[in-house]
Amino acid sequence: MKQSHHHHRWQRTLILCLLSLSVVAPVLFLSRRLQLLTHDGRSDFLDDLSTVKHRTDLLKSNAIEQENSEELEEPKQVVYKEDDVDSTLGDDSENNNDSEESRIEGSRNNFLEKNVSELDDDETQDQEAQQKGVASTDETQDQEAQQKGLSSTDGDQNIQTHSQRKTDQNIKMKAKQSGLTVNQHRQVSRHQSRRVTNQTVMEIKDQIIRARAYLGFLPPSSNSHLVKELRLGIREMERAVGEATKGSDLSRSALQKMRHMGASLSKASRAFPDCAAMASKLRAMNHNAEEQVRSQQHEVTHLVHLAARTTPKGLHCLSMQLTADYFALRPEDRRLPNENKIHDPKLYHYAVFSDNILACGVVVNSTMSNSKEQEKLVFHIVTNSLNFPAISMWFILNPPGKAAIHIQNIDNFEWLSKYNTFKKQSSNDPRYTSELNYLRFYLPDIFPTLNKILLFDHDVVVQQDLSTLWNINMNGKVIAGVGTCQEGETSFRRMDMLINFSDPYIVERFDVNACTWAFGMNLFDLQQWRRHNLTGVYHKYLQRGSKKPLFNAGSLPLGWLTFYNKIMVLDRRWHILGLGYDSGIDKNKIEQAAVVHYDGIRKPWMDIGLGRYKSYWSNFMKYDHPILRRCNIQA
Repeated sequence: MKQSHHHHRWQRTLILCLLSLSVVAPVLFLSRRLQLLTHDGRSDFLDDLSTVKHRTDLLKSNAIEQENSEELEEPKQVVYKEDDVDSTLGDDSENNNDSEESRIEGSRNNFLEKNVSELDDDETQDQEAQQKGVASTDETQDQEAQQKGLSSTDGDQNIQTHSQRKTDQNIKMKAKQSGLTVNQHRQVSRHQSRRVTNQTVMEIKDQIIRARAYLGFLPPSSNSHLVKELRLGIREMERAVGEATKGSDLSRSALQKMRHMGASLSKASRAFPDCAAMASKLRAMNHNAEEQVRSQQHEVTHLVHLAARTTPKGLHCLSMQLTADYFALRPEDRRLPNENKIHDPKLYHYAVFSDNILACGVVVNSTMSNSKEQEKLVFHIVTNSLNFPAISMWFILNPPGKAAIHIQNIDNFEWLSKYNTFKKQSSNDPRYTSELNYLRFYLPDIFPTLNKILLFDHDVVVQQDLSTLWNINMNGKVIAGVGTCQEGETSFRRMDMLINFSDPYIVERFDVNACTWAFGMNLFDLQQWRRHNLTGVYHKYLQRGSKKPLFNAGSLPLGWLTFYNKIMVLDRRWHILGLGYDSGIDKNKIEQAAVVHYDGIRKPWMDIGLGRYKSYWSNFMKYDHPILRRCNIQA
């Protein structure tokens, strides 16, 4: 009996020990787990969310603006791999689990909820919360809220703070390798922050595109509630984003709507899981958008060229007013000052062939303003009969000081009729069809008493004294000009760009690699011109070009042919080109140039002119002149 009693007592003791162990072990394990969760769980949780965020970034579709959700025709002869479907669709992830999609969508929306302006405040609040020791219960609630796809302010702050810290750490590590300073670290960090928040606007637009794509596939009868939800979301998102280009322009309501739209897109992705069809729809939308862009670019180009060929309303008013004032004068009052100087070969003679009043005024004013010997200047302006009274009246009202001004009418050149060789170019652009553009090939006939003349295009501005140019030794050359044969420069031109080198006649006489040059500011030795009879050479090429295509429209290729091997190339600082079409010219080069040229279609007196260059031209035009104010001509 004693042995049996002892045996039962030993069994009870063993059972009690096992029960105690089963109770104490979970308690110890749970306390250890809670301790780890208190210290390290927060960062692990944020790392998980950061990983989720990066995963969703890889699943974003391209943001392409689309006007409506009408049925589109898919582009033909476009081959896409099936492997690309996942990267095209933003809602169909490789994991189809509903809870996983909700967690991803919720973490993505929470990360995007804050603006740029709140990043610093969120980081400060997070640091203060850590210093005070946030309770682990709150962290657990945040985790549960994130898993359910709900928004949590503390969770947003923690996510943004953690992401910002990781970005700063990566920047600093890269900066140490490249040797950047602390201030540079901060600048790079701020730049990264702007990129993150500016991406929010792109993601909103991306959501709109995706919603329209789903509407194109979901029949209204299939799921009317979802269709209405998507349409309502599109309207609200379009109103919310407006014209915003960066995250700081968005309101909190826009970010709230973005979160709701994300939930709607998640529903749509589950209702329509056909990834291949969705990719096909997005490709069709992309193709349609590209066609619209090309069409609009073509229309813009057409309108810009049309504006370049149209006389602005203010210039037309100015011409009419000056013409009326000119004919109201007595004949003796129409004489210009210093007319006795216009034939003196010892003076500095400048010529401009133009029908633009303001352009002629700027050329004269800028040359006068920078000249050290104004009394030696003589300006010759040649125009047509329509603009002769207006240009004459302008310089009667605005005489060029000590300089002489001489205005001629092309219709009074009786000798010009004997040539009868003005070629009618196959172009609607008056720059190529105007007779004034081809008068440069008749300089010895227009100015028979002169030995040298400097010819300006009317779209130039003189910024320095040009007297030293008159004393250069031209070494028997006929024309001096700036070369345009340096590859990589704005004004780069090759002979075969405007001349047909497939023609044997051209190939035998010209080198395709010869240095080209520009019209706009050219000094001509008229004595050498007459000796080589270059006007006759011009007529020869003009007649050959009328029989077969040897060159493009315009006077420049004819000038290359006529003055071939008779050009003295000037330093590039004398004349800089491109201000009428290139917006990237170095400002220092412009300011150092003696003459700046607005070649191209964007002239400075037009609304389509490049704004960053207009001041160089408008500085030499007095816009407070009564007649300019009367015609509402402003800078």
